[in-house]
Amino acid sequence: MNKIILILFSLMLSVVLRAQEKNTIPLVEELLSKMTLEEKIGQLNLPGSGDVVTGQAKNSDIAKKIEAGMVGGLLNITSVQKIKEVQKIAVEKSRLKIPLLFGLDVIHGYRTTFPIPLGLSTSWDMELIEKTARMAANEASADGINWTFSPMVDISRDPRWGRVSEGSGEDVYLGSEIAKAMIHGYQGDDLTKNYTIMSCVKHFALYGAPEAGRDYNTVDMSRIRMYNEYLPPYKAAIDAGVGSVMASFNEIDGIPATGNKWLLTNLLRKQWGFEGFVVSDYTGVNEMIEHGMGDLKTSSALALNAGLDMDMIGEGFLTTLKKSVEEGTVKMTQIDNAVRRILKAKYDLGLFDDPYKYCDINRTQTEIFTKDNRQFAREVATQSMVLLKNENQLLPLKKSGTIAVVGPLANTKENMAGTWSVATIQNKSIALLEGLKTVLGDKVKVLYAKGSNLTYDAALEQRATMFGKELNRDDRTDKELLDEALKIAMRADIIVAALGESAEFSGESSSRTNIEIPDVQKDLLKALLKTGKPVVLVLFTGRPLVLKEESKIVPAILNVWFPGSEAGLAISDVLFGDVNPSGKLTTTFPQNVGQIPLFYNHKNTGRPHKNKEGKFEKFTSNYIDERNEPVYPFGYGLSYTRFTYDNLRLSSDKMIENDTIKVTVDVTNTGEFNGKEVVQLYIRDVIGTVTRPVKELKGFQKVALNRGETKAVTFSISIEDLKFYNFDLDFVAEHGEFEVFVGTNSDDTLKTSFRLEMN
Repeated sequence: MNKIILILFSLMLSVVLRAQEKNTIPLVEELLSKMTLEEKIGQLNLPGSGDVVTGQAKNSDIAKKIEAGMVGGLLNITSVQKIKEVQKIAVEKSRLKIPLLFGLDVIHGYRTTFPIPLGLSTSWDMELIEKTARMAANEASADGINWTFSPMVDISRDPRWGRVSEGSGEDVYLGSEIAKAMIHGYQGDDLTKNYTIMSCVKHFALYGAPEAGRDYNTVDMSRIRMYNEYLPPYKAAIDAGVGSVMASFNEIDGIPATGNKWLLTNLLRKQWGFEGFVVSDYTGVNEMIEHGMGDLKTSSALALNAGLDMDMIGEGFLTTLKKSVEEGTVKMTQIDNAVRRILKAKYDLGLFDDPYKYCDINRTQTEIFTKDNRQFAREVATQSMVLLKNENQLLPLKKSGTIAVVGPLANTKENMAGTWSVATIQNKSIALLEGLKTVLGDKVKVLYAKGSNLTYDAALEQRATMFGKELNRDDRTDKELLDEALKIAMRADIIVAALGESAEFSGESSSRTNIEIPDVQKDLLKALLKTGKPVVLVLFTGRPLVLKEESKIVPAILNVWFPGSEAGLAISDVLFGDVNPSGKLTTTFPQNVGQIPLFYNHKNTGRPHKNKEGKFEKFTSNYIDERNEPVYPFGYGLSYTRFTYDNLRLSSDKMIENDTIKVTVDVTNTGEFNGKEVVQLYIRDVIGTVTRPVKELKGFQKVALNRGETKAVTFSISIEDLKFYNFDLDFVAEHGEFEVFVGTNSDDTLKTSFRLEMN
């Protein structure tokens, strides 16, 4: 008896001591002390929802695993009814009654869908972006979801890579600001509230830099590039308090991220202080076998020892970790640490207090896809559209006469939300044709013809219209489709050509070697232009496209990305001037694919090509067959009005180490419309101990100006804005000259300079 009492006392003492350590939770430690090895490993398992059917969950195969304590969370299950049934099994039938996490890719909205993330980024509006994440969290949580695999903060400079659509572009400063906004939108200030959900930043790390722009491909770069040009948005997410991190598919320094201890432990936890949990991407542990890291048992042990806490879908942890513990290749302390992090996440979400907190059917019926939510989505979409060209002020259009709407993307509800819109009610999205008719009513006669299929290649079209995004390929000949389009075009005053990519032409595993508008659509566009009628190109795309030819021959181009649920209404609002476009590009649009990777914040060579008129100069860094400059630079975007910049000034031409300098510029709306302008601040460190970019974004403000109005826009520069990672990876600022650029895009700026002097 005394021996039993002593054992119980020792057990209780260990729980108390553990609870006194940093960030430990008594409930979590108590559960850990009661768990068998099998139950601990079960918490690290994230399977799919499998065969769960409403009303029959308890009879499913996954239910048996949940009851046995073999599941920590479920992936891709929706609806309060299903989730409540499954959660009930976990908290009423399993031995320790530990609630489950329910995760889903809530990427750019839930049922109410916003523009694709790349489109959202072109709004340059952090308050707006945060509100989209908050609304997405509200809708998802009202349907039982408590965990989203968003935001994706991978920097990408290669538009061949399909998942550029899911990120925020090529710049780390802007990407970091968006990461913080989205995480705060999802998680709020209190995760225990039933309208907040846990965020998961992805894909850690460098996933947006695959060789050849081919998804999942090798990533290989220097540490100095990594720290300065790719890692900052992940670090911003950690500093913003993100609850979880997803490991990426790619390798880093020869080791897959899923099993990379330097990445997941040394950098993420020891250097950055991350205290949440790390989950693999879909079958990421299993995929290390193909990387050549060993069999499933070896790969699973490698991943856990590297710092991965949860295994998504593959069940390598579930089926091999017990054996690895017995063999001594995995220590119990490593498993305990992983379980502790996952239990803490459930505690932070308030699931131990109320495992059904996300299962309120009244919220499902009153807070999802509401009229107000859809109106907000419409407003957001208008703010993301980028006016690329507007020759002779063709736009905005007049609400009179006859319009011919032509193109394979003009009448397709299913493609309006874009890629990674898994919860969207696709058939309730509003296509362009429907939106125009709704907005214009009987004021304008609207004619329609498809004009062409997506591509000449039927097999390619099938690959680009997966997951319910079909375009219903027309069986008529290309000539018959074209003739019909030209016939209605001749009856119209103006032609609106709805062309570009389908929703799944970009996205995961949708890399392209040719990033032009598809062939048959280019031919359609040229034929429409030959009619002599004014043509407005409404461009749907999930990536920067090569628009060299279109930029020269088409009078007006409005890039609408994939605008979301209310696409057709929002596009109509902008085309007819109810909203003045104010979006600015967050990626560079190249002249051709041969320029890629192409980005504004590049470095100089020792032989820089300084001629911006496209003239070839031998023995300088340029092409013999193409100019260096892009078609459209980072930060570019027109308005229906005009903005002029004047009187750039600094509060001082010298900065002492702990001081700040104020940068002010006068911006005037000199056009005929009220509008918004994104004023952009760039800095160049002229001389450094390592080579530095030609300029770097360090601030921006979106300001509203009535016509004729002038505003003085002021930025503050501190020493933190001047720091970078040097050769030794120390985060430092160095004394010397700094150039300051302020303007309407990265290429069109005013310039001044100051000196930094160190104490």
